[in-house]
Amino acid sequence: MVQGILDAAAGSLVDYQSHHLASLQGSDGDYVIDVVANFSALGAKFVVLVECKHQARPVERQDVQVLHSKLLSTGAQKAMLFSIAGFQAGAVEFAEAHGIALVEVATGISNWHAKSAGPPPPPPSWLHLPKHIGWLCKGNTRSLLSEDHSEYTRAFLSLSDGEA
Repeated sequence: MVQGILDAAAGSLVDYQSHHLASLQGSDGDYVIDVVANFSALGAKFVVLVECKHQARPVERQDVQVLHSKLLSTGAQKAMLFSIAGFQAGAVEFAEAHGIALVEVATGISNWHAKSAGPPPPPPSWLHLPKHIGWLCKGNTRSLLSEDHSEYTRAFLSLSDGEA
């Protein structure tokens, strides 16, 4: 799912590749990263590191600090951290200060909204909802990340729709 979100955002990027459980050499040793995306844009090469946390508790500040250290050590340009349990306030603060994207993984139905006095009705059968989506957390706003909606992933990576 996570790699699929990045792959969908690749669009017309030059030399785009993504790798699951990729080994990268850093200045202080080797790292195994959950997903690494490489591409060229504007004549430069870019590396995006993505770590995934599948734990019951919200991600802590130290987890984001470790990802930031990996970003610096490997020379990557961007980093994203996906979590199924959300993020503690310190993690959000550190990520915002260092330009690291935090993404809450949720079921696709969390994107279904309906006006209703009671519980919302189920979505209509014709509506395609992915099994899982991501919510890009930035301050008090949430932006949808999915294989069907790549505009916010591209915006985080500082790519306009026409860039390659």
